[in-house]
Amino acid sequence: MNFVLRGALAASAALAVAACGQQEPDAVGSAQDAASVPVGQTSATVMGSNMVSAYVPNAAMGDMYEIQAADIALERSQNAQIRELAQMIKADHTAASAAMKPLAAQAAPDVEIPAELDQRRQGLIDNLRSASAEAFDRTWIDQQVAAHQEALTLHRGFSDNTDAPALAEHARTVTPKIEAHLQGAERLQSAL
Repeated sequence: MNFVLRGALAASAALAVAACGQQEPDAVGSAQDAASVPVGQTSATVMGSNMVSAYVPNAAMGDMYEIQAADIALERSQNAQIRELAQMIKADHTAASAAMKPLAAQAAPDVEIPAELDQRRQGLIDNLRSASAEAFDRTWIDQQVAAHQEALTLHRGFSDNTDAPALAEHARTVTPKIEAHLQGAERLQSAL
């Protein structure tokens, strides 16, 4: 486990350092977003899908990130398909977040639901906000594909957890919507 996590962190650090040497803000943001992918997947696979104490904050932050990213897309994108997907993502992740809170409080009262994004996800939001108008749609859709792949890994992995059956049921319930978001994002990614 430590080896996998260290490898993902090393890859992320290397990409971030490489990005710092580039001049274009969109290129730096893209490299930072790409560096985020292995860290998120590793976290979802290794910790989040196995421990209630990791699943709850990761699922909550995933929903929080998706809601904020959708708001930014609704504000900045002129693409009707992106706006439609962003609206669906916002509605579904808002509902998922509301549904999870009482389940988490009951199953894991000692696990705090975060009130703000972690540094990695805040970096993704910052990159969305700073993306040029020309690069925004591509940046948003690339982030959505990666974030929904990570979310699927997290929720599918936790769906058979026997320590918190109500949370495992929640993971099973949200998975089809996350799959639909991912399929929509992948279609748009191919079209851009």
